[in-house]
Amino acid sequence: MTSRERVRIVLEGGVPDRVPFQDAYWETTVERWRTEGMPADVSPEDYFGCEIVKLGGDYTLQLPEQVIEETDRYRIYKDSNGATRKDLNTADGWTPSWLGFTIKGREDWEAVRDQAGFRPSRIAKGILERYRSARDAGKFVAFGAHACFHPTWQKIGMEEMFIWMQEDPEFVSDLYAIHTKLIIDLFDGIRAKGVEFDGAWLSDDLGYRNAPLISPKMYRNLVKPHHKRLCDHFAELGLRTIFHSDGNVGPLIPDFIDAGFRALNPLEAKAHLDVSELKAEYGKDLVLFGNIDVRKLVGTRSEIEEEIATKVCAGKVDGGYIYHSDHSVPNDVSLENYRFALEMLKKYGTCNQAKRDGG
Repeated sequence: MTSRERVRIVLEGGVPDRVPFQDAYWETTVERWRTEGMPADVSPEDYFGCEIVKLGGDYTLQLPEQVIEETDRYRIYKDSNGATRKDLNTADGWTPSWLGFTIKGREDWEAVRDQAGFRPSRIAKGILERYRSARDAGKFVAFGAHACFHPTWQKIGMEEMFIWMQEDPEFVSDLYAIHTKLIIDLFDGIRAKGVEFDGAWLSDDLGYRNAPLISPKMYRNLVKPHHKRLCDHFAELGLRTIFHSDGNVGPLIPDFIDAGFRALNPLEAKAHLDVSELKAEYGKDLVLFGNIDVRKLVGTRSEIEEEIATKVCAGKVDGGYIYHSDHSVPNDVSLENYRFALEMLKKYGTCNQAKRDGG
């Protein structure tokens, strides 16, 4: 069974030969692993056998970037959304912060609104070569993009967006709608180049550690219509949509399902999400994608095995589970420990043949 077949079967509600594997990694983790024996000429995704390849493009405002100040410790610059940022060079890699925003209201937005439209330059360079390589390798090819919530606050500021969501929801809805149209046009533009997608993977970070960033009511009123528009567009081609959101988004899950999302990633364990509980409540309607607690991957072999066995065995019942860390793998995880975790995935990730055959 190829990766493409395996992931498609899971998203369609079937049972594959084994649990599909996908993961994400900090850059500093990769740097560490290269000193511990991982070859320098291969990506971690290829080295470990990740099964999904995401293809997309640029959905910023494409404004000219401008470096304001740069040292070995930090870099201050205006990004392609017109926001002023300060990226700190830390032990965990470059950590961004936002200092100010060009768009401070409706008038500023109208001045740059046309910049949010589709143009061919938004399609990632070399996308056809990456697509053909993924096809040759039998990978599942997903259209990848951020949906409306996350990219909008990066244009206007998170605190400002929260205020406007309450005081001027029509303004925020217009920002969301324009971005949603761009994502649809980008998707259609890439398909016109000859890329045949197997699914879509949208991201929108809507949670922090203890709860969603917004109430379910506000999600339903302002964000969900645009999520649904995207899911409906992909569904017209028979494509299922994976949704990524960090944090505890548990109260929003029923609305995610109603919007059309088929899978939820990464199910942060440290944000109080648990695959066993989610399986019992949503297993018939939602593919669970992740929940491997990266804090446990720093521990002993017995602790790692317990984490993999518990999560994978709970998730794989009747299909409906894809392996992934509960966030990106951090740099305190050794290459030896990570390899052992994947050995445990092989041990516990085989699915029941009778179930696959309808027995």
